[in-house]
Amino acid sequence: MSTATLAPIPTTATAEQLMALEDRYGAHNYHPLPVVLSRGEGVHVWDVDGRQYVDFLSAYSAVNQGHCHPRIIGALTEQAQKLTLTSRAFFNDKLGPAEKQLCELFGYDKALLMNAGAEAVETALKLARKWGYEHKGIAENEALILVAEGNFHGRTTGIISFSTDPDSTGGFGPYNPGYQIIPYNDLPALEAALRNPRVCGFLVEPIQGEAGVLVPAVGYLAGAAALCKQHRALLITDEIQTGLGRTGRLLASSHEAVRGDILILGKALSGGVLPVSAVLADDEIMLTIRPGQHGSTFGGNPLACAVMQAALDVLMDEQLAENAWRLGEIFRGEMRQLQRERPDLVALVRGKGLLNAVIIKPTADGRTAWDVCVALAERGLLAKPTHGDIIRFAPPLVITEAGLREACALIADVIRSF
Repeated sequence: MSTATLAPIPTTATAEQLMALEDRYGAHNYHPLPVVLSRGEGVHVWDVDGRQYVDFLSAYSAVNQGHCHPRIIGALTEQAQKLTLTSRAFFNDKLGPAEKQLCELFGYDKALLMNAGAEAVETALKLARKWGYEHKGIAENEALILVAEGNFHGRTTGIISFSTDPDSTGGFGPYNPGYQIIPYNDLPALEAALRNPRVCGFLVEPIQGEAGVLVPAVGYLAGAAALCKQHRALLITDEIQTGLGRTGRLLASSHEAVRGDILILGKALSGGVLPVSAVLADDEIMLTIRPGQHGSTFGGNPLACAVMQAALDVLMDEQLAENAWRLGEIFRGEMRQLQRERPDLVALVRGKGLLNAVIIKPTADGRTAWDVCVALAERGLLAKPTHGDIIRFAPPLVITEAGLREACALIADVIRSF
């Protein structure tokens, strides 16, 4: 169809018109709630009709610093007027300082910046394999990476090769070899798998977010780190969703004083402003990749670096991890009280910091967690179910105690009404 025959889009399109446009012209790879957002500030977002909501999803923890934080937006606009992209064919004046800040904050020799979180995961997998060949002496093309059942690390063809989610894998094969799936939160299974000398690394989420905020037993991550060290395999910690203050510490692995051999960051690394991800490791690992062996046109661009530095500064200066820890305790306390009141509706409450899940039992008339989320949206709170019966509650870390308690009361009121 010629573009000349297309009807113009109204400048004041309604929510229904905008949703219809997405349905007509966009791929159907998401199933969003029927809310069309147009503005955000702090913990709040507004739809095209001007209605205000409190955001309890935070773009899957990408907006830890709150929507449109003025310091981050200030860094964005200032840098956007100077230089946005050079590619890595040249040096730029923002990358080195950004890498220094990352390495000093998290305690690593080197950082490699990419864009999306999935790119960072793919980067970490390449690093682990290269290290396995050059330092552990694994035979060429024989490296094996261990992953946990129920994992979610992205949806590239490489990453779904070790997914156990049928929605991620069905119809997308053939899958890449080189992975072994073991049970999550199972140290004996990990120890048995690590006895294979072909294993170069274990990729794991400190808390499985997409699986429904599955929090492993205390000591699991520390035990995994010790076993990896014993068997000379790399511990690869995917902190894309759990890191950057979300669970009440700078990294979720910090709760057990664990330092991954390879650390993967993303999402809130830019405060939700633009895609920025990073992989951190020491020289022995990072320097196995040499010029021409890995890269990204936009990875480490000046605009992303300026935004990332501002996002990290906000995270530390405003003590957002500490706020997440304190308010997370309050949230789970309120939700567990609701569970005691309505065990017919609330099956379980779990989480750490401000990464939490409430498991909803289907009602006698067939209503589910989706219906709860729709009702919450109608009352002005946005959350999203996963795996049918689990609602993730993860507000921006800038939320106040008063705001959190108000949201808890609203959630309880809606659930009681079912």
